[in-house]
Amino acid sequence: MPEREDDFLTPATRLLEKRREMVEVEQALNSQKEEFQMKTESLQQRSTELEHKEEKLKDSLFKFDKFLKENDSKRKRAMRKAAEERQLAIQKEREFLRLQTENAQLKCRKDALLHRQEKNNIYQRYLQRVLEGTDEFQEVQEMIDRFNTLMVTQEKLLQREVKNQEKIEKEKAQLLHYQEETRSQILEQNNQLADLQGSLEKARAEVLQWESRWAQIQNTAAENTLRLGRIRMATLNLFHIITKHMHIKTDISLEDTEEQLEKVKICFMDLEAIYKDLKKTDQLSPSSAIPTTN
Repeated sequence: MPEREDDFLTPATRLLEKRREMVEVEQALNSQKEEFQMKTESLQQRSTELEHKEEKLKDSLFKFDKFLKENDSKRKRAMRKAAEERQLAIQKEREFLRLQTENAQLKCRKDALLHRQEKNNIYQRYLQRVLEGTDEFQEVQEMIDRFNTLMVTQEKLLQREVKNQEKIEKEKAQLLHYQEETRSQILEQNNQLADLQGSLEKARAEVLQWESRWAQIQNTAAENTLRLGRIRMATLNLFHIITKHMHIKTDISLEDTEEQLEKVKICFMDLEAIYKDLKKTDQLSPSSAIPTTN
């Protein structure tokens, strides 16, 4: 057993054994370091080679991309140029067709003008014969100008006639409107007149009623005046009788009925007071007699 063998080893032997083990471990570690260093160098070399290959690949890709872009640009330019050429060819063809159509139209117009000229030559010869038969004009153009002037004058006269006709129609419409308004106003005034006549009849009836009332009031006033005169005469007679009987002197006017009544009232109150005093005296002394007044 190793443990039992270690029990018989001396410390020096053990130290040597440990040193030997340390040397072996150190040698193994150095060997691993060298192996790791070799692997690291190999990996670094391989990485360098890979970087170099990557650079070459990038350069190749860049050149290839540039090549593709140049080819695409050339292709686009070629396509654009071809499209422009096709468009130009289409425009040229359209221009050719337009010019061809315009040429045909011009030929037709030329033929029409020639035909019209042939027809107008008849009028030209006719105008020439008319010019030869009159002394008013010296040239055909003068007759044409005169005709144009007459046509313009006729057009103006027609326009004036149309305006006058429109004005007449407008005035007719205004007249009809005025007549309608006048009829409406007359009808309204007739209605107002009927209302006023009704109001007049009503007012006349009210006047008759008020005249009757006024006559009645006047009759009543006459009766009241007569009654008032009688009251004044009675008051004056009563006033004279009392003042004369009681020997009262007064300066009350004969027309002042109210003062007369007031004086009569005072006299009656005095007589009433005298009567009451006499009555009391009579009750106190039954044997006494009430004196009579003449």
